[in-house]
Amino acid sequence: MRAVFGLVLLAGVALAGGAVYMAKDYIGQYQAELARAKDMQRQIVPTQTVFVVTRSLKYGDTLREEDVRPVRWPTDAIPTGSFTELAAIFPEDTDEVRLIVRPMEENEALLEIKVTEPGEDIGLTSRLEKGMRAFAIRVDVASGVSGFLRPGDRVDVYWTGSIETGNGREDVTQLIQTAVRLIAVDQTDNQINGTRIARTVTVAASPEQVAALAQAQSTGNLSLSLVGAGDDTELDDIQVNQVSLLGLTQAAPVAAAPKAKVCTIRTRRGAEVVTIPIPCTN
Repeated sequence: MRAVFGLVLLAGVALAGGAVYMAKDYIGQYQAELARAKDMQRQIVPTQTVFVVTRSLKYGDTLREEDVRPVRWPTDAIPTGSFTELAAIFPEDTDEVRLIVRPMEENEALLEIKVTEPGEDIGLTSRLEKGMRAFAIRVDVASGVSGFLRPGDRVDVYWTGSIETGNGREDVTQLIQTAVRLIAVDQTDNQINGTRIARTVTVAASPEQVAALAQAQSTGNLSLSLVGAGDDTELDDIQVNQVSLLGLTQAAPVAAAPKAKVCTIRTRRGAEVVTIPIPCTN
């Protein structure tokens, strides 16, 4: 009987030890999972609802409810002017529509500066930023990049004219404005499909740039050079004349031959005063 009791006691101790070991292992795994969950929670970025567009929208399109959808956006990276409520985009107290002012791509955040107010008319004034002015430049097939200019493009402006130099007047071409933004081609301020030879393009410029462009247009010819998308190269002062274009050597100005010194005296002969040349003594 004692032997049986001893065996039962040994079995109980073994089972208790196994239970303690399993419990310790379980508690360790639980603590590890809990620490992992807390670490993941710390890595979670706070988000907020922001409305984005569901398709590509171009200038002049009407914004409809099916054109927007809500997404979760990181709170510390929400673009200024975003819409966080559908009622702010489509107010319930009006049936007036909003129009697209600036082109947008699918899943791009809808911003206040890219749409009109409900019922607001659309035009060039809505495309001008604060402090900027609209200025029209006359172009033709050559100076207007063969009709490939579009509203929203950026162009460099070159002036060609005649200036006074030490050797007289000479023709030069000089870069006068860089990366000027086009806001209209002829009288169309939306996107154009295909090419079209324009007679005028309208740019957004500061008042100082407007004055420079007006002076340049009245004293010479302006040519436009299309800037590539994403090109932020800063250009130095560029001026080309015939000498630098052809690699010629600038001729030194010809010095005028000194005039011979003439000495004279005046003498009176009766009622007449006569000037008589004499040799110069100094």
